Amino acid sequence: MDCLKQEDGVVDKRLLEWLVCPLCKGPLQFDKAHDQLICAAEKLLYPIRDGIPVLLADEAKLLTSSDDAAF
Repeated sequence: MDCLKQEDGVVDKRLLEWLVCPLCKGPLQFDKAHDQLICAAEKLLYPIRDGIPVLLADEAKLLTSSDDAAF
């Protein structure tokens, strides 16, 4: 089992409620298709590596219009 997901592969919603964007402290949404967390307010994508969210601003990518369409 990885850190963010339960044994059935579903994101643990209780954990997701505690995770916030390190820049704006706003909520994050899980993008299951790309296995990443999204901060809509800052338009940033945070990677998840080996089931562990990498919530470092310098590791985040900007949300592009193609990402936004999938979101």
